[in-house]
Order: sequence, then structure tokens, then C-alpha cells
Amino acid sequence: MANDIVIAQTTSDNEDQAKSLARGAVESKLAAGVHIDSPITAFYWWKNQVETAQEWRISYMTTTDRLPALEAWLHEKHPYDVPQWITLPVTGGSEAYLSWVSEETAQD
Repeated sequence: MANDIVIAQTTSDNEDQAKSLARGAVESKLAAGVHIDSPITAFYWWKNQVETAQEWRISYMTTTDRLPALEAWLHEKHPYDVPQWITLPVTGGSEAYLSWVSEETAQD
């Protein structure tokens, strides 16, 4: 079961946008749940210079089956030209929790 669950992450420079990206994914059954971390400071290269920004990290709990649809949805909704998009495999966890993620993202 754990091999079927992933955590996908992106960031937003706007708290309301982060909440919208979180709620939309859950309402669309693309993620069972989403965590938004309080503002973090990001440093990154953009257009040949180092930028600094306050961002909110958004972590989606989903399945490998729903991941492509979640990624497509995110790229459609996200305002960044190049949004962060990384996935982290879940290698273990509570069987009840992992089952919940699978059940909540199951396609009807």
C-alpha cells in the first residue's frame, strides 16, 4: 500500500492562492488531504539573478494513480511560469491512513 502513496509538493507566494490550490485539489478528489506550511523564505535563481521570496509550501497526499491528473491540474491552475513540482515516495505509514488516502482519491 505505501508504494501507491506519494506526497507531491509545490509552493505559492500568496497564502490565499495556496489555500485555493489546496481546496481545489481536495474538492476534485486529486488529493485526500493537503498541508500548507506557514511562510518559508525561498532563495532561487531566476532570470540570471538570485531572488528571495516568502512562500507557502503546499503538500498533497495522493496516490500514484492520481498523480498525473493532479500535476496537470496544478499546472493549469498555478500562476507561476515554472512552479515547483516534486514528488516524494511514501515508504511506510499507518495502514489506516494509507488506506484513507487511497479511498479518498479513488475515481468514481
